[in-house]
Amino acid sequence: MTADTRPVLITGGAGFIGANLADRLAGDGHAVLVYDALSRPGVERNLAWLRARHGDRIRDVTADIRDADRLTLAAREAKAVFHLAAQVAVTTSLADPREDFEVNIAGTFNLLEALRGSRTPLVFASTNKVYGDLADMEFESRDGAWLPADAAVRTHGISETRPLDFHTPYGCSKGAADQYVLDYARSFGVPAAVLRMSCIYGQRQMGTEDQGWVAHFLIRALEGRSVTLYGDGRQVRDVLDVRDAVDAYVRAWENIDRVAGRAFNLGGGPDNAVSLRQVIAEIGALLGREVAVDFADWRAGDQRWFVADTRAAEAALGLQPKRSWREGIAALAQWLAEERGISLGRPAEPEPRVQAVAT
Repeated sequence: MTADTRPVLITGGAGFIGANLADRLAGDGHAVLVYDALSRPGVERNLAWLRARHGDRIRDVTADIRDADRLTLAAREAKAVFHLAAQVAVTTSLADPREDFEVNIAGTFNLLEALRGSRTPLVFASTNKVYGDLADMEFESRDGAWLPADAAVRTHGISETRPLDFHTPYGCSKGAADQYVLDYARSFGVPAAVLRMSCIYGQRQMGTEDQGWVAHFLIRALEGRSVTLYGDGRQVRDVLDVRDAVDAYVRAWENIDRVAGRAFNLGGGPDNAVSLRQVIAEIGALLGREVAVDFADWRAGDQRWFVADTRAAEAALGLQPKRSWREGIAALAQWLAEERGISLGRPAEPEPRVQAVAT
């Protein structure tokens, strides 16, 4: 039987998760087509890294997913598609909701139309923001962290049976795209699955205050600058190392005949649930110095607590045990320090402190 030499298409393939996914697939022997607008600062380095590691197995198209013609050409030559390209920040969606709509909804629609009538597998990167701010749930503060009052939810996390509740333009656009993907599987037979991600972190993440908070906290601390917490810092998230996230994407493709039309929550789960304050304390322990913290008001749509119930994904995709959050953050700290030429054991010159506003 002749091997399928067609490429795997990754939209947003020069981004953080996309580059790690491209690296995994190229390392497994697949040709990879990276489709990326290269609009985020620093992603050109990820693309250069991929080319250096994998040579001709990496091809790239510099284009926007709003360009339906170029996206259609790329999709129609692919043997599988991972759709990661998106506008990814809640804050940006509030500042420019039209662009958020055009990228996340119209761009996804362009891809679905390109795949309609084909049997090309599609795995879509969605978000836990489709569940809203969970304002109907009762929370209590314990040991500096928000936790659900419901013991079952506290033990297992939020499952896929949770009603959808879109908040902010970003939540609306990603949620609508999520539902379009599932409906194209139902209405048109596109073999597509959705992964609703929690907080993914790891190497090649260039975190900012708007997106990629684990890396952002580390970068600020490594450079001797303060970290701003929006809200009280007791927010809890289940963080997942990018290697485990990539494995889930690959396994979703490998099992697409069984999981098409389904959405799965993908995160670190209860074992990797940590508060923002806990992460900052761990960073301080890694660096051997206290991390300066400032406070600001809560952000729109922020969840006091979100932990994914990952049992459905684990059962359907055969996922392996996840990397512990302490091990993963230590590895990311080391990578970021090497990238910036900073020694973990030598404090950077701190920036001047401003008065914190406690909440």
